Amino acid sequence: MPQLVRVNARTGKVSPLYDSSLVSLKLSRLKGFNEEKAERLRRKGQAHFSPDESAILWNFEGDLFYQNFKTGLTLRVTRTKEPEKEYSFSPDGRNISYIRGFDLFVYDLYREEETRLTRNGSKNLRNGLLDWIYQEEVYGRGSYKGYWWSPDSNQIVYLQLDESPVPNFTVIDNVSHSLFKEVTPYPKAGDPNPIPRLGVVSKTGGQTHWIDLHCYSPSDLLIVGVGWNQDGSRVVFQAQNKEQTWLDLNLVDPKNGVVKRIFRETTKAWVNILDDPYWLEDGSFLWKSERSGWCHLYHYRSTGELIRTLTSGEWEVRRLHGVDKNRFWVYFSGTKRSHIGQDLYRVQLLGGSPERISTREGTHNATFNHQFSLYYDHWSDIRTPPQISLHDSHGNEIRALLNRSAPKLSDYRLTEPEFYQVKTRDGFSMEAMLIKPPNFNSAKKYPVLLDVYGGPHVQKVRNAWGGKAYLWNQLMAQKGYVIWACDNRTASGKGAESVWPLYRNFGELELLDIEDGLFWLKSHAWIDDKRIGLWGWSFGGYMTSYALTHSKSFKLGVAGAPVTDWKLYDTIYTERYMGTPESNPEGYKSSSVLEAVDDLHGRLMIIHGDIDNNVHLQNTIQLIYKLQKTGKQFDLMIYPKSRH
Repeated sequence: MPQLVRVNARTGKVSPLYDSSLVSLKLSRLKGFNEEKAERLRRKGQAHFSPDESAILWNFEGDLFYQNFKTGLTLRVTRTKEPEKEYSFSPDGRNISYIRGFDLFVYDLYREEETRLTRNGSKNLRNGLLDWIYQEEVYGRGSYKGYWWSPDSNQIVYLQLDESPVPNFTVIDNVSHSLFKEVTPYPKAGDPNPIPRLGVVSKTGGQTHWIDLHCYSPSDLLIVGVGWNQDGSRVVFQAQNKEQTWLDLNLVDPKNGVVKRIFRETTKAWVNILDDPYWLEDGSFLWKSERSGWCHLYHYRSTGELIRTLTSGEWEVRRLHGVDKNRFWVYFSGTKRSHIGQDLYRVQLLGGSPERISTREGTHNATFNHQFSLYYDHWSDIRTPPQISLHDSHGNEIRALLNRSAPKLSDYRLTEPEFYQVKTRDGFSMEAMLIKPPNFNSAKKYPVLLDVYGGPHVQKVRNAWGGKAYLWNQLMAQKGYVIWACDNRTASGKGAESVWPLYRNFGELELLDIEDGLFWLKSHAWIDDKRIGLWGWSFGGYMTSYALTHSKSFKLGVAGAPVTDWKLYDTIYTERYMGTPESNPEGYKSSSVLEAVDDLHGRLMIIHGDIDNNVHLQNTIQLIYKLQKTGKQFDLMIYPKSRH
């Protein structure tokens, strides 16, 4: 029977987190429950822990259930037809917040009563609930939560999204006997975005106090980061214009809603959404910025005055882990040693040179405890599946948590990947990876398959375990192909400055770099330059179809879920790089696959899921319509009931 346990990090000693029989007994005594149903809840319900891990919240059959292991309090929090979504504990663990329908609610666990905080929610007006575009492109996939508790657990700031200006897009499931229609507000490039507002409301209800956003045009506003400062005296939010050419960091007094801009970020092109400020006890904060062309850390006073630059150079800070407030170490992950790997570093808050903590080459991802005295290191390289080990804050290993030598891999004829650096025609150093077939013979000629993505800042070439995709490449090598991955500069992970050159014109520069990588590869006598193909998914599908309509270098291409015209993709992603179709008509035209079907060279296969709600099947339908009208042959595979 599954049992949640607590493990001593240093010793590995295991103890039950709670008495499972007592939990099941108390749940079974709830109205409408029995032992069998209580056990199903305990075993299969989605579990969420309180901040101090003394209580648990289950989502089971659309309702919320609570149990405190210390006090024994067991509650059925909700009993409603509509399911509760995006639920969470308040920081003090005394309240539960959730969305029902399109409104925000709070349940007081001590009074055992529910308070409705908003009352005007609807499909067109979301209170505390993100829509598709905001969760996909701003706040991260997997969560639609659009509200944030204050540190003292007394107030909530929430994002309200007015969807009424946003066009709907319908995705149809044709497998259903009666067609199933999924209608979602989906703004395409040039369309209006949802209109955002920020409100602050007490946990006990009452009137929402709206933040004064009159300094921004509602139709030209994105709210891309929300939270509170360290003592909860100020709401903190980040704002951008629609084309994302600037980003403001703002503080707000929740009592009067007045906005004070701390500073505005700008670059030579667009401003990427990075992190929320990391607040320190003295009211200062750490901030990630790409203003130099590389992502680095800066220490600011709450007034917006720069105290010091903590990191610099032609490498990136990838993740800020936090600060050991007792020893003033700032811990972060970065690429100082290798652009295709990642290491753990620390630097003194008062300044100095970064100190590398991780030792093995490859890719390290760290998770720290609250005291920053211990972390576990999730490490892999291109040859080794992920391993997890526990370390002290100096990097010394305490014990192995997961050591997967993957002996079964030796049963397969995996060949050793080779890393290279390849120069473009203008001198940029691209990272590349080559996988040769087993029993490689340099006297033979081999066909080439390019594994391509090519989109902004998304690397294919990484010294990290690649999972199923890597093993698929190995399988294709065993079929006799040379596998080639070469990250064009804009996908290289080498700073924002490497991506800015594509601004307002997708495709052209990326393809030039890909062909420069091919030029180097074809200089080897064992390459069959008459049999070169490429394939990719999403942006990689776009690059594949773009390459076959803008180049004669490829014998074939397999384009998975391709964007075929950027006017068909969403606003926030597309307009960041391309501007709007109105402000950049020539850029959209030159970046379009649809505009170039007459120049298709090589055999093209298109793959798409018929209920893809990200890159819609419409992209593929419009492409095949154009191909048919021009008499071009192609292959097509549609996967019913498949998403992106």
